[in-house]
Amino acid sequence: MSAPARRSRPAPRLRIASTGRHLVTEDGAPFFWLADTAWELLHRLDDAESDHYLRTRAAQGFNVIQTVALAESDGLRTPDAAGHLPFHDLDPMRPNEPFWARMDRTLARANELGLVVALLPTWGDKWNQKHGVGPEIFSPENARAFGLWLGHRWRHVSLVWILGGDRPVETDKHRAIIRAMAEGLREGDGGAHLMAFHPQGAAGSSDFFPDEPWLDLHLRQNGHAADHTGRYERTRIDHDRMPPRPVLDAEPIYEDIGIDFDPARHGHAVAADVRRACYWNLFAGACGHTYGHNAVWQMWAPGREPILSPLLPWREALDAPGARQMIHARRLFESRPFLARIPDDSLLVPHPLAPHLVPGAGRARFAATRDAAGTYAMIYVPLGRPFAVNTAALPASRLRAWWFDPRNGSASELGTLSSAPELRFTPPALGELSDWILVLDDATAGYPPPGVVS
Repeated sequence: MSAPARRSRPAPRLRIASTGRHLVTEDGAPFFWLADTAWELLHRLDDAESDHYLRTRAAQGFNVIQTVALAESDGLRTPDAAGHLPFHDLDPMRPNEPFWARMDRTLARANELGLVVALLPTWGDKWNQKHGVGPEIFSPENARAFGLWLGHRWRHVSLVWILGGDRPVETDKHRAIIRAMAEGLREGDGGAHLMAFHPQGAAGSSDFFPDEPWLDLHLRQNGHAADHTGRYERTRIDHDRMPPRPVLDAEPIYEDIGIDFDPARHGHAVAADVRRACYWNLFAGACGHTYGHNAVWQMWAPGREPILSPLLPWREALDAPGARQMIHARRLFESRPFLARIPDDSLLVPHPLAPHLVPGAGRARFAATRDAAGTYAMIYVPLGRPFAVNTAALPASRLRAWWFDPRNGSASELGTLSSAPELRFTPPALGELSDWILVLDDATAGYPPPGVVS
């Protein structure tokens, strides 16, 4: 076995906050997870391309990169961009050092740029092929040994381990493989990193591992649907589980993907779709959010076999509108104390003549969040319709009101309002794709404009 990757870590180590539902750095500072999905980063890109990708995402305000060591796209038998395979004879006990040394460099470069790596040791078809190319190469015995080796090698890298890889746990053997790999990783890195499980679409880690000692946070794959109903509503369910754990949607709808994998019927997802998924998850209590683009996750370029009909090459897709708008969500929450933030849809008042409109369903689902003390509240308005706010959980007699624009991160002040049992608002613009966020602050709290981070 080779030496571990070199220490190079401006990116922080992550821990669970005392609330049990949020993330902090090792020195206790709040950490808002803003990830990009780059499943094929370590497989398809050469060193120069990887550097371009990482620098771009760091400049756009992302602080986590979600990727996988043994890739989905025939990652065992199709060489990486330098021509290397991960193992000799498909044997996890016989790693091919040039493959892993190249990966060392990419992880170190990510950390140098302040990016935490959310790393899957393997895609799920290597332990439950079900579909995909596989082959299945893991047993409980070699999964533990591989985890031990990988954990030791990257014990100094700033990362989060993510087990699973888009496959369900269907047999006792599957469960034993995941547990064994988790045990190996934890022994190998000495417990230095948080650990999670990435499930298949429309599922969560809690479906398979509701209370495992190795699992630090719950991940969901709410998937590539555009409606709140039946998908994004499940983030709140995981948030409310006991014992408390942070929850993240690690795979929401990707920008430019065919909605429900059926672009002929439903079209391709646009920036408004990925914004809705982002704020629905955050307002349901998620500790951050993962963005994805259909061309970027697979690093598609002309000459490469496309998956799920990408619309443009990955380099161009890096500048997609939804990707540039994700930083506004991060800055919005970082402009307010967010470790005490809780979901609270009781802030939403049903319309007296059409009570079904609020909180709504489908793509018209309103959502609300506040801090536990009620010093601020936020209402996500997915479309331009008048609505009312129930202020019972907001004790301040005077509320400073703002409209926050999730498209450009600007905030416009409505003024300071005298509190009343209900306050009615009309968004700045009406329309089916015109989403807004209402921010209500205790006027004495001295908070800056939403999105302004000191």
